[in-house]
Amino acid sequence: MITRGWTLAAVILLAGYSAIIAAANWASTLWPAVMVASLQIPAGAFFAGLAFTVRDLLQEAVGTRTTLLAITLGAALSGLVATPRIALASAAAFAVSELADFAIYSALRHRNRIGAVGLSNALGLLVDSLLFLPLAFGSLAYLDGQLAGKAATTVLAIAVLAARARTRPRSA
Repeated sequence: MITRGWTLAAVILLAGYSAIIAAANWASTLWPAVMVASLQIPAGAFFAGLAFTVRDLLQEAVGTRTTLLAITLGAALSGLVATPRIALASAAAFAVSELADFAIYSALRHRNRIGAVGLSNALGLLVDSLLFLPLAFGSLAYLDGQLAGKAATTVLAIAVLAARARTRPRSA
């Protein structure tokens, strides 16, 4: 494992990752679903979609061990800001989906970082939705909206990363 120092960016990513997890659970507790076009989207989905991308960035900043610790802490944090049912559903879905994202991203990141983010996030958001919805709401009724909300924030985050990568000079 490569040891990386804690830069300001790493601290911001870790704090941001924690805040996104808390926001996803808080939003899911306050607003179980919002209507966007004809879809009912659990409000937490908008934040949850962003968590996968921030987790990938965190892994680049602090390495795998600290990222695995952050996933564990994130699952625990899920219980602090939500109703017990949402908290349990979130913790279970979060742990499994973030580990799936971690595995795919880790395997692909050296080939194509943006592609690795996209593929790992797609798998992570699908796994998260398929686990979270039945546990939190007792059905998959919101599946289309959940996937759309998470995909929207994931696509936006990946677009920002891709634009940033195009404007940065390549290192040797």
